[in-house]
Amino acid sequence: MQRLPSVLAPPAVGETMKRAVAAYQGGRLREADDLARAILCVKADCFDALHLIAVISTQQRRFDEALASYDRVLALRPDHADALCNRGATLHELQRFDEALASYDRALALQPDQVGALYNRGITLHELQRFDEALASYDRALALQPDHAGALYNRGITLHELERFDEALASYDRALALQPDQVGALRNRGNALQQLKRFDEALASYDRALALQPDHAGALNNRGNALHALKRFDEALASYDRALALQPDQAEAFSNRGVTLHALKRFDEALASYDRALALQPDHAGALYNRGDTLYERGDLHAALAHYRRALSLKPELADAYNNMGNVLEELGQLQEAQSAYREALRLDPNSTIAHVNLAVAKTFKPGDAHLAAMAALAAKTEGLSTTDRMRLDFALGKAYADLEDHARAFRHLAAGNAAKRATIAYDEQATIALFDRIAAVFTPELIAAKSDGGDPSALPIFVLGMPRSGTTLVEQIIASHPAVHGAGELQLFSDVVRSVRGPDGKSLFYPEFVAALDAGALQRIGARYAAMLRELAADHGAPSAERVTNKTPSNYYCAGLIHLALPNAKIIHIIRDPLDTCMSCFSKLFTEEQNHTYDLGELGRYYRRYERLMAHWRRVLPVGRILDVRYEDVVADLERQARRIIAHCGLPWDERCLSFHETDRPVRTASSTQVRQPIYTSAIGRWRAYAEHIAPLLNGLGVTAVEAIGRASEAG
Repeated sequence: MQRLPSVLAPPAVGETMKRAVAAYQGGRLREADDLARAILCVKADCFDALHLIAVISTQQRRFDEALASYDRVLALRPDHADALCNRGATLHELQRFDEALASYDRALALQPDQVGALYNRGITLHELQRFDEALASYDRALALQPDHAGALYNRGITLHELERFDEALASYDRALALQPDQVGALRNRGNALQQLKRFDEALASYDRALALQPDHAGALNNRGNALHALKRFDEALASYDRALALQPDQAEAFSNRGVTLHALKRFDEALASYDRALALQPDHAGALYNRGDTLYERGDLHAALAHYRRALSLKPELADAYNNMGNVLEELGQLQEAQSAYREALRLDPNSTIAHVNLAVAKTFKPGDAHLAAMAALAAKTEGLSTTDRMRLDFALGKAYADLEDHARAFRHLAAGNAAKRATIAYDEQATIALFDRIAAVFTPELIAAKSDGGDPSALPIFVLGMPRSGTTLVEQIIASHPAVHGAGELQLFSDVVRSVRGPDGKSLFYPEFVAALDAGALQRIGARYAAMLRELAADHGAPSAERVTNKTPSNYYCAGLIHLALPNAKIIHIIRDPLDTCMSCFSKLFTEEQNHTYDLGELGRYYRRYERLMAHWRRVLPVGRILDVRYEDVVADLERQARRIIAHCGLPWDERCLSFHETDRPVRTASSTQVRQPIYTSAIGRWRAYAEHIAPLLNGLGVTAVEAIGRASEAG
């Protein structure tokens, strides 16, 4: 950045000055400084000596002293462009950016083609966040010197700030063509590639940087981010740990590490990692936001909300925090506040497709809705949207057009969104159907009879199960409105217990085959462990004395036989809805948890048919009345009769509050969270008919014709 003057003093001083310059060029800064100061003892106004002292002082980071020397230099020669440029660099180091800029501008007024001044000016303008002006300054420098690697590199950084990621990438590539071993350019190139969702290429760029500089903590942190995006979570965690071994005070790496631990469902460790980030940097908005996400995942909604609000107090432009705050508010039943949060997320980031989806689900569209127009305009863009973004918009637009009863357009968007989602997942239909077959083969009448004397006697658990979108949330809300019941929502606890079963060698055993080897003691331990986990969960959520606790994970139908054997007094309630309404409702949803069979109509129909067969199997092999079947359509038609029937099956006295389920103040953590805040309604019955001409694959999968489906629905109605 510094330039030495080329003009030397008269001969007596000149020889000493030559020696000073030679010492400087040889890296002997102290010798050069001593010689220059000796010259000043003879000639106090020696320009070259003063300038050299200023340059050396800057290099030795004695910036105040350097500035004083430059001012003396410029008092002698006010029009010396190099001195003005170097003075600007010194002022930049002192973070006196406006003064630095003025010094560069004076230099350029004298010498407009001074590349160094243009380059340094760009750096200072970037620091002042005047990014467009910084870019123009770099471009002027590059017009004069196209192979200026530093200008290309810093130009890339500025383009990144302007969110012009493709151009930033091109600038980094030009810099690396000139200097292939520039670690900073390789790292920042990886950052640009991450923004472009080109995670494999980003990872390769970070690896190139780390091959050159293995102890680059920043590159290791960013490498972890790329690995996380590629869902290579264990490798991401290792990369963060390497970064932190090198730089233990890196709050950002602790925060990112927590996000990966969250993805691995190691929530306690995730919270501890966020806490370490916040101990280092209490105002780290990202760590607060991420900690809120983990608290949300654990069901601590009020604490999550507090974290989002604190993060936003520090960083009000954090659109994702508003979006996730909206999710919490929606689950807490604060629907208008949730919509306001989603709208604020979209005000901050109009391209946030996840916020568009969430707002679309939370509201009912009317003709002329500005939100629909904004989504349509975003979807019409030919560039700048990832495949995931387009997929999300298709689901949101499908919901919007369905609200407006433009069903042909709604279906086009739903079909496109589902196809895009299906392309991203690995769904093995044969293995899924085989699982149904294996379950039925294991749970024979003989096995049920032989093992029915075991299990834990707890009557605490209630299982509400059935296909997603069949009405399980509604029925759980009715039950949870009873004062003796804690509604726990969708829980993976029973699945976790099943996965924890070990053989004599300590290795995990596969369900359902291990059931045949379970004795009465093993069944009792499974049931007791689940009941204890349920009791602990209820206590953690303020209901330690609950007589019943619901679990409405729909797919617990896989385990109905094991539930019966391990928890003979648990209540099992199976919700049934018209198959076509159920399937079309599934097809309209972008699930947060994977329902991999729902994104192709043919696969969805075949899955539903096999699920029906399994439920018929349970009715055959389990004792009569062990499972209570509840039809969604019957609940809608006669709420009180069905509610009384459900509550009686749960072994509880009747309570009128069960009829006012929509007024019950409890979190609801499903895709139906908005619906159960409303009184009972019938408009969801028969919705599939609007799409009858489009759903031949579903009908084929279900094994019915359209005429048969309509006839069956009419009879049910």
